[in-house]
Amino acid sequence: MADYMEENLDMPLGRVLPIIQESIMTQTTYFGVRTLKSPMDAWIYQELIFETRPDVIVEIGNSSGGSTLHLAHLCDNIGKGRVIGIDLTHKNVPEFVKDHERITFVEKDACQCFKDVENMISEEERVLVIEDSSHTYDNTLNVLRLYSQLIKPGDYFIVEDGICHHGLAIGPKPGPYEAIETFVMENHDFEIDRSREHFFVTWNPKGYLKRKKITDR
Repeated sequence: MADYMEENLDMPLGRVLPIIQESIMTQTTYFGVRTLKSPMDAWIYQELIFETRPDVIVEIGNSSGGSTLHLAHLCDNIGKGRVIGIDLTHKNVPEFVKDHERITFVEKDACQCFKDVENMISEEERVLVIEDSSHTYDNTLNVLRLYSQLIKPGDYFIVEDGICHHGLAIGPKPGPYEAIETFVMENHDFEIDRSREHFFVTWNPKGYLKRKKITDR
């Protein structure tokens, strides 16, 4: 099989997704920092951040810090915002990422340190949460239940990697996709905004959750 798009225009999507996944896992960087992120979803993030202009972005699961740096640069570009990055360790994050003035890293389990993170955010600040940690059903649902408390009406909670077993045969089963479905069934303040999947290919199917405004309830 040739490695170029124009020679594989009849390739089914089910064969395209693993090729993109391999590139994300082995070749994708942001400013030279390893970044485990679909570029199409990263583009959606900048659209969403420009529209909602959050004061705080909480990113749960940071790996090598590429996506954290990307979020901080987006805050630079709109002239506001800061990023709280939460993970069990940040040993693989380069120092220049850790030194970015808009980034604060917290090395703890996200569920265990929720109160600490909550205390870092004032009541009037608007928050965007991005969940990208273990992807297990139970952990994703627990993170949703806790951190959704930080989201104000009209703002978003992004759950990554619903593509696990819903596009790619990887990751926990059940996983984020099923946790999202459970969460929205039990919490009617949130709705799945599938308009954010406008590139069609996304690693976050059903993963763009918007807190409803009072008039929408």
